[in-house]
Amino acid sequence: MTLSIPDRVVVFDYGEVISVSPNEADREQLVRIAGVDGDAFWASYWSHRDALDRGTVSVVEYWALIAADTGARWPTSTVQRLWAADFTSWISVEPGTVDLIAELHAGGTRIALLSNAGFDFASPFRHSPMAQFFERMFVSAEMLDLKPDPSIYLEVTTELGITPHQLVFIDNKKINTDAAASLGATVHHFVGVDGLRQFLTALAR
Repeated sequence: MTLSIPDRVVVFDYGEVISVSPNEADREQLVRIAGVDGDAFWASYWSHRDALDRGTVSVVEYWALIAADTGARWPTSTVQRLWAADFTSWISVEPGTVDLIAELHAGGTRIALLSNAGFDFASPFRHSPMAQFFERMFVSAEMLDLKPDPSIYLEVTTELGITPHQLVFIDNKKINTDAAASLGATVHHFVGVDGLRQFLTALAR
């Protein structure tokens, strides 16, 4: 099958759109490796995540901040295990979304990625099998910016050589799609593959 959406660029979020949500086993594994109270771990994990995704702290600094908050003293081997378990939980795949991306590409539709993610995701994104379908992959840490800041969408449209009205943006967080919509983009708040297919099919010619 093909999906052709001419004169626009369809920009996908990665986490929980192309990937699936980390599951309970993933979360339990992280807390087990960390060896600290789970509530304290997750509070710290999320409180520093924006800084990681904005590129203002490195991966090493991120885990050091969590250790400081939780009173942990992790050797480098434990930090590596934490990073690997966390990375693996987010690099998972929603097959239906990837299939839709392939259909868009087959139809000649321009496709890009805009992900709130740390520096460590940039190379895996760009060297993954699905990268063949993407014109550009924008990673927030490299941009020193973060969705839903309007500036990040404007940078993406400028780099793609389009106006915001030519942007079709898909994200699992409504705050992010609302921000893009306020600039004139056509948006879809992702909650499942079936809804995404209906949305893209309605735009296709």
